[in-house]
Amino acid sequence: MKKFKKLLRDEQRSIPNEETEKEIEANLSINIDRLKHLFADCSDIVFRQIIAGEVEACLLFVDGLIDANSIQLHGINQILKEVEKDRVTADFLLERIISASSVKEITKLDDVVTNILKGNTVLLVDKVKTGIIIDAKGGQRRGVSEPETESVVRGPREGLTESLRVNTALVRHKIRSNRLKAISKDVGEETRTGIAIMYIDGLVSPELLQEVQARLDRIKIDGILESGYIEELIEDNPWSVFPQIQNTERPDTIAANLLEGRVAIIIDGTPLALIMPATFWQFMQASEDYYHRYHISIFLRLLRIIFVFIALTLPSIYVAVTTYHQEMIPTNLLFSIASAREAIPFPAFVEAMIMEISFEALREAGVRLPKIVGQAVSILGALVIGQAAVEAGIVSAPMVIVVSLTGIASFTIPRFNMAISVRLLRFPFIVLAGMFGLFGIVLGILIILTHLSKLRSFGIPYLSPVSPMSMKGLKDVFIRVPWWSMNQRPNQTVKVDMTREGKGLKPSPGKGSEEGDES
Repeated sequence: MKKFKKLLRDEQRSIPNEETEKEIEANLSINIDRLKHLFADCSDIVFRQIIAGEVEACLLFVDGLIDANSIQLHGINQILKEVEKDRVTADFLLERIISASSVKEITKLDDVVTNILKGNTVLLVDKVKTGIIIDAKGGQRRGVSEPETESVVRGPREGLTESLRVNTALVRHKIRSNRLKAISKDVGEETRTGIAIMYIDGLVSPELLQEVQARLDRIKIDGILESGYIEELIEDNPWSVFPQIQNTERPDTIAANLLEGRVAIIIDGTPLALIMPATFWQFMQASEDYYHRYHISIFLRLLRIIFVFIALTLPSIYVAVTTYHQEMIPTNLLFSIASAREAIPFPAFVEAMIMEISFEALREAGVRLPKIVGQAVSILGALVIGQAAVEAGIVSAPMVIVVSLTGIASFTIPRFNMAISVRLLRFPFIVLAGMFGLFGIVLGILIILTHLSKLRSFGIPYLSPVSPMSMKGLKDVFIRVPWWSMNQRPNQTVKVDMTREGKGLKPSPGKGSEEGDES
């Protein structure tokens, strides 16, 4: 029965495929009949037939995806001009009739269908065996606005949108070089989602570019609706909780990574682009680090690394110390914690799990509710529930402080996909602490470090340049050295053009003041 259903589905899919593989006929009526069969029950597909003298033509487009004014100005008005029938050829239409800025010839019905669904307009003319693609995309799309997930105090305020060409233009605006390349592909059997593979020729490793293209070519899926589909299908280790591909909605972040020899994938219909390869330290860095003075950037990076450790282990350390290692707590603090926990009916492990799960539920509720209501629910909910739980004797006040500090620490991680991974790993650490104390926490850290050491992103070690060690690469990991000292690109991704800047950029102290005194 299953085989019969599969054969039936394959047969049904093969019918339109046989139609689309046919060439465009010189008879306009035959072409329209075939296309109407392919687009049966598609009320949004418009067949605009035009008769100009002895010339018959038809414009095909999706209502809502095209700019009607552009079609009227550059298509319909031009065709309605009196044209002698014997002079109508594809070249004549391209050069003399259609005045749109971007036009192209096609010869197959499959190309007609694909371009119509991409938002282009296709012109078919009687007695002409080729179709003309008119790029007049339009419709209601979200404009360029400030990124909501990667806001900065200092830096550009523009973010990616759901339009592929707008996004590639934003990146092109940052890198105005003919070495910036953009390879277009369609992914998804049904959605045919357009993607653009962007890289800088001469900086990217040919092996990396080839591997990215090979993994994309292996994708066989019915639809791609967001960049997360592609991320999950091309990453090295899909079983790992750690992200191996960076996502961003900032064009300046894409440009900065392209200049370091990485590859970016921009997907139509989503404002989040993918950057590969990615290392663990990239997720600890914000684009703003490179816009502030390096003293501030060093402080912020060290602060993030400290608070990542706090976000991962603080609740488990509290559980381990209060349960198994009370001798490690100073006497006064121990008395304070003991008095606070005197009336609590649960052990520290259960107390921590209750508070952590409640905090995560409040955070999820704040995200799903409308923005104005969500912030109030997450803040007031945490305050009210925490205070009520303490007064009711369900949890202790020190535990509320620990969970609140842990939540704040998780917000310091710049990348959401890494922050949520740390939040997820917090629960196994609490379990290990409840079972084995500090020994369990150490065991968990060793397991994570071993896993991170084995992890790779498109052939690049996940912990590089720390493991394997590269002294030059350490200039932009825990700290960010001044720009005049960061004269080499990362040797993990760039193998040829390593020089980032010229010589003599280091400022000479006192030179400016001496010139000022002489003047």
